[in-house]
Parts: sequence; C-alpha cells; structure tokens
Amino acid sequence: MRIYSEEVSVKTERRFQVVNITGYVEEVVRRSKIVEGFCLIFVPHATAALIINEYEPRIVSDYIKWITEVFKPGGGWRHDEIDDNAHAHIASSVIGTNRFMPVRGGSLVRGAWQEVMLVELDGPRTRRVLIQVVGE
Repeated sequence: MRIYSEEVSVKTERRFQVVNITGYVEEVVRRSKIVEGFCLIFVPHATAALIINEYEPRIVSDYIKWITEVFKPGGGWRHDEIDDNAHAHIASSVIGTNRFMPVRGGSLVRGAWQEVMLVELDGPRTRRVLIQVVGE
C-alpha cells in the first residue's frame, strides 16, 4: 500500500461561497500514480465544509440559501458573543470537513454530475485542502 499527499490553497472572495475543487483533487490523484484505492479530501478549518454534488449556478445558490436559512448568521447563537461566526461553526460541523472517494483505474470515481466543492462559511479567507490518496 502506498500513500500520496498534497495540500492546495483555495482563496475565497465572499463570506459564503462554493468553490469547485474537483480539478485539484483529480490532478493529485493523477500525480499519485495510485491505480486502485481511495482519496481523502479534508479541510482543516472549523468554518468551512466539503460537499460532493452538482456544481451548477442555480443549485450553488440553493446550497448557500439553505445554509443561511438553517444556520442563520446573527441568529442569536451564544458563540457570536465571542466571534460573529457561530453559524459557520455549526454549519461546518453538520455538513462535514472531509469526504472519501474511490479511486479506480487511476481516476477519481464520481457520478456524471458529481463535483467536489469547498463551502466557504466565513470568508473571504485562504483555505487549505489536504488531499491524500491511499492504495496500490
């Protein structure tokens, strides 16, 4: 078994933003030269998240609408007494900061419309994305 890791930086421009990072992940899988295994994608941030789904402008705006309606900024969260980003911490913990995807034939396995996306919940910031490929 081999392990190959890389880290990429993603700069966001808005408080809430969805960034398609599929290309980064696929490139790391390609460079790993691992043919069969899995890929872990992880953002080491408490106010960002990862999703795998369709990346289309209307659904991207729906993701942000859902996040801001369910995890309302300024919604009376206690953590806002310290830092005005409780919504981001809660959303990140529910959505999640990591995803596993299979690698088969040296490529990331994903459905026709599936993309890997970084969800910025408290930007703008520069986010680290750790990508680790494990297999043979």
